[in-house]
Amino acid sequence: MAKNNCAETFGSLVFNDAAMKKYLPEDAYNALRSSVSEGRDMDLHTANTVAEGMKEWALEQGATHFTHWFQPLTGATAEKHSAFLSPDANGRAIMEFSGKELIKGEPDASSFPSGGLRATFEARGYTAWDTTSYAFIKEGTLCIPTAFCSYSGDALDKKTPLLKSMEALNEQALRILRLFGVTDVKKVFPSVGLEQEYFLVDKELFLRRPDLKICGRTLIGAAPSKGQELDDHYFGAIRPRVLKFMKKLDEHLWKLGIPAKMEHNEAAPAQHELVSVHATANISVDQNQLMMEEMKNIADSMNLACLLHEKPFAGVNGSGKHNNWSLQTDTGVNLLEPGDSPAENAQFLLFLTAVIRATDKYQRLLRLSAASASNDCRLGGEEAPPSIISIFLGSELTSVMDLIAKGVRAKAAEKQAMDLSVHAIPSFPKDSTDRNRTSPMAFTGNKFEFRMPGSSFNAAGPNIVLNAAVAEVLSDFADTLEAAGCRSEKEFETEVLKLVGRSYTRHRKIIFNGNNYDEKWVQEAEGRGLANLRTTYEAAQVITDPKFVKVMSRFGVLGETELECRRDVILDGYCKTITIEARTLLDMVLKHVVPDSEKYLKTLMEAQIAFENLGFPESASSGRMDTINMTNGRIENLRVSAAALSESLGLAVAMSSDRSRHAEFCGTVLRSRMAAIRVDCDWLETNCPADIWSLPTYQDLLFSV
Repeated sequence: MAKNNCAETFGSLVFNDAAMKKYLPEDAYNALRSSVSEGRDMDLHTANTVAEGMKEWALEQGATHFTHWFQPLTGATAEKHSAFLSPDANGRAIMEFSGKELIKGEPDASSFPSGGLRATFEARGYTAWDTTSYAFIKEGTLCIPTAFCSYSGDALDKKTPLLKSMEALNEQALRILRLFGVTDVKKVFPSVGLEQEYFLVDKELFLRRPDLKICGRTLIGAAPSKGQELDDHYFGAIRPRVLKFMKKLDEHLWKLGIPAKMEHNEAAPAQHELVSVHATANISVDQNQLMMEEMKNIADSMNLACLLHEKPFAGVNGSGKHNNWSLQTDTGVNLLEPGDSPAENAQFLLFLTAVIRATDKYQRLLRLSAASASNDCRLGGEEAPPSIISIFLGSELTSVMDLIAKGVRAKAAEKQAMDLSVHAIPSFPKDSTDRNRTSPMAFTGNKFEFRMPGSSFNAAGPNIVLNAAVAEVLSDFADTLEAAGCRSEKEFETEVLKLVGRSYTRHRKIIFNGNNYDEKWVQEAEGRGLANLRTTYEAAQVITDPKFVKVMSRFGVLGETELECRRDVILDGYCKTITIEARTLLDMVLKHVVPDSEKYLKTLMEAQIAFENLGFPESASSGRMDTINMTNGRIENLRVSAAALSESLGLAVAMSSDRSRHAEFCGTVLRSRMAAIRVDCDWLETNCPADIWSLPTYQDLLFSV
């Protein structure tokens, strides 16, 4: 039997710590590790030495090129490849890679979304090496994770503000720990685990659907006779073709040092999930971006198509990217771990309260971090949380916090055990909280699961907001506790619990442990003063609120100009996405739906004529005539609706200079006209014979792999 060597190949395409030790001199290795752990600057001599070692390692792995791999505001990744090869004076080739090339690159900054920060005549931009994220090899190219900024120093990417928010969180968390007498911790970082949901469909069928190819989701499509009603797909046996994909994906990800850990069938037919091990926030984001790219490439190589859109199919579960966020120390302590007695753990209670306060105070900004045209299609149903931000805390912790708010010191609850009364099954400890799959922000034992981000998202955005918001609250908490001047440990703990109680009382309204889908909750949330920003164009307006500008600029995460540019990028992308969808729908109606339906109508009319020629009475064919009239009526409806949508597209172009008005028009008028068209298209698909309907149906797409 062949030996499974996945442990040996893990990280083989990554310039990780083991590779650094092997290919770098000791002084260069130590300097690089200091740059990573302590944020020290690296001199050019050291950079040249590191570049030489990195090049030698990459060449041995078969690499011929290098690139600065960065994450512009498109949400995807970008790269410009350069060969190691350079000619020498004798016309021969040598392989070169300098410290300058390692540290800095110069991509064109005017061709990426910038919200007006960069014009075509202001093209210069810079990429700068992120030493905290390992370089890796992809398809024969050495990829160096980098930040991306404009010539004037404005962040044009997702990585730069994420790193700044992590630094702010580290600084403020350390202040709190020092007040608790913790001196051995040198670094606190947000630990993030991402659950990636996706669909797999047959590539041949995918290529026959213009909407899937261009928009990533189906714009029309009648519900199949069976969807996810029986709940038989969730955690079901993985089909052989899908299992082969998962195994191949695991092998690729493991070589890239991405700890893909768990995979299973999700709730909807053809839907699956992949979970990787928690890592430092920026590493987790980098790995997830690479994971999504590998998923698409591997699926394509296996005659499959991987769909990362938030709602590729109407009427079944959409796909999210659940962001599991916690605070870890470099000594291995999770600061959101309640311990055996959370009621007696003042340090845990303070950090927990910080997240509660930050979530309530910046709920609209957190909602914006999960806003997009594609996620608007998903939020609010089929296990996706609604657009109202709230926290599920669980009954035990809620009771503890409620007592503290009343000035009562809660007692430690006894740990309960689950005993199923089956001798062959041992009892096991019961978790202190249930799970709430309808909650946008659920505390799940020792972390917060933010379930709102969509599957195609770059996860940096939600983590930037969480990091910055919690950092601000921790800073305020530290100021209060430092000013208290406590002279004993007992006095300090009393002051902490008072602070926890005051803050929790003020922000208690964000806690909701019930069913977030219940319409009564919408009314209750409004009464509590919680925001309900249902669409991206509503959410985008909050980014320049002075309160939000203040929290982002306080620690230098993002300045006002950078925030304004991001608002414009969000609205611009929103409008373009919906416009592309509308154009694609028109194309499908005119080139597929109407011609197919007219063929169907022709066969109905020919059958009717033949029926009449046989001499049957008119009353005997009344049902057939009803079908003819209804089909013809639906086709005429489509012509009228398509003309109205085409006219609305023209109106949208005319108002494009006013981004907010344009976005609202696209989100309301264009999408409502598209919905009207879909009703007639889906009726025609349902009634049209399979040999005439040219587009693959939901049944074909969801049950073919």
